Amino acid sequence: MPISIPYEVARKRYRAGVTPSVRSDDASVDELLKGYHPDHGSNAHVALSVGVNRGAPCQHDLARYLQANALIDDVDLAGAQLVTTDVLVIGGGGGGCAAALTAAKQGARVMLATKLRLGDSNTVMAEGGIQAAVGEDDSPQLHFEDTLRAGHFCGEPELVAQMVMDGPDVIRWLIQLGMMFDLEEDQPLGGNLLRKKPGGASAARILSYRDYTGLEMMRVLREAVDLDPGIDVWNRCPVVELLSDERGRCAGAVIYNLEWRTFSLVRAHAVILATGGAGRLHLNSFPTSNHYGATADGLVLAYRIGAHLRELDSFQYHPTGIAYPTHLAGGLISEAARSAGARLINGEGERFVDELKPRDIVASAILRECAQGRGIERDGQIGVFLDTPTLELENPGILERRLVTLRHLAHKCGHDAAQEPFLVYPTLHYQNGGVTIDKEGATSVPGLYCVGEVTGGIHGRNRLMGNALLDILSMGRRAGASAAQSRGRFVASRAGIGHVHAWQRQLTLAGLPLHVKAPQLFPDYAHFDLRVDAGLRPSARADAPSGIR
Repeated sequence: MPISIPYEVARKRYRAGVTPSVRSDDASVDELLKGYHPDHGSNAHVALSVGVNRGAPCQHDLARYLQANALIDDVDLAGAQLVTTDVLVIGGGGGGCAAALTAAKQGARVMLATKLRLGDSNTVMAEGGIQAAVGEDDSPQLHFEDTLRAGHFCGEPELVAQMVMDGPDVIRWLIQLGMMFDLEEDQPLGGNLLRKKPGGASAARILSYRDYTGLEMMRVLREAVDLDPGIDVWNRCPVVELLSDERGRCAGAVIYNLEWRTFSLVRAHAVILATGGAGRLHLNSFPTSNHYGATADGLVLAYRIGAHLRELDSFQYHPTGIAYPTHLAGGLISEAARSAGARLINGEGERFVDELKPRDIVASAILRECAQGRGIERDGQIGVFLDTPTLELENPGILERRLVTLRHLAHKCGHDAAQEPFLVYPTLHYQNGGVTIDKEGATSVPGLYCVGEVTGGIHGRNRLMGNALLDILSMGRRAGASAAQSRGRFVASRAGIGHVHAWQRQLTLAGLPLHVKAPQLFPDYAHFDLRVDAGLRPSARADAPSGIR
């Protein structure tokens, strides 16, 4: 651990309500990112050895999963139940629900399979809000420019333009479903939506409900799915492999029922992966804000069947994860706090960054303070202060009215946010890259669509606050509509896991071990082994490298 300032010393230097001195720093953004962001450095990534992205840079931990063998083989599927549907949606978060609702509305038979339960996802954990250009001083053009700039101009302009243009209609759709949004305080019921300015944006564009927007959004989406007779929901049913036909199309998936401990072969005209990101793999040994099921399942399966990926060396580390107490490390403190005016203070009592810069810049600045000895150490944990007491002094009642979740989180941490600052440190938050898609969410593999965090191309190499919720609904609705139109067009004469055998040949030729298997359905600390749970032949678990099963 780098040299740091003891908590007791830093606490004496900190003064609530007193404007802190500002630490000057003339380093450029490029120097800051290259010097301190986890995506950079000599060991930040490796070149992939197999697959359609062979030779492309990839985060080194993720590369082991992408280049792993399948969890199952043909013999494991003997006697498996066969089910057919028009559209198979894999993932029960906001993107999956939006896709399922849209496909069902167009008359498709829809099956939605989710690893945990409907709604257990990163969507429900999104606190800050959703971006949409609905203000008189705003426009989709400004939203477009902000998104591209924050992503270091690596996003696909067509995809970004489509998303920002969809924004106002997405908000109308949510309101029609029954979602509540905060209104301006001086307006009666039915007044204007309250808009806040997120980091990296040129206008106030965040729409929210308190500081648990994703929870409110998921409430209405889950209710809509539950009430739709055209959607068959399979809870606690993770996907373990995709199915392919003789023409190389995606023709369905192998689903494992965690309660019955059985496999099902689900044949479908179209498959939509809405499986989220990779945060629970704890890449680069970082804590994470992600939900329990975010283990890169979709990336692994899409790559194995032949889908092109992009920006596999780019991840977002949210600046304000909890650093203390240890058992809550990585838990998210919403950007809503910094958007409302909460400052970041180092162990010298200095403010050291503009808190509303893009997330990669703010996170890198915190990592720099800790690396250079100005971080604050408490019981072995290191971080900087998030000054919530001054925020409350300057805005009396804000913790009770607008930052409800933050107040509850402080209570879990054992302190009063109005009296004591949080100790924060960056947390692995978002997967910037992913599966390459077109404007309808279609991948390079016919019959396979992808939605949300499993995809790449919209957010470039850094995501703006609030764009994730807009992304999953914009692209979810579009992918659902396109997938519904595919029913009846293609009928696979055979569907199986033939692509797995071709993949195993690639691994062998590249000298990669076959005993390393993925996707890892749950984090290491779940101690879950699919082959043991399903009663299959013995697993290679004992021989697998740490972190891979």
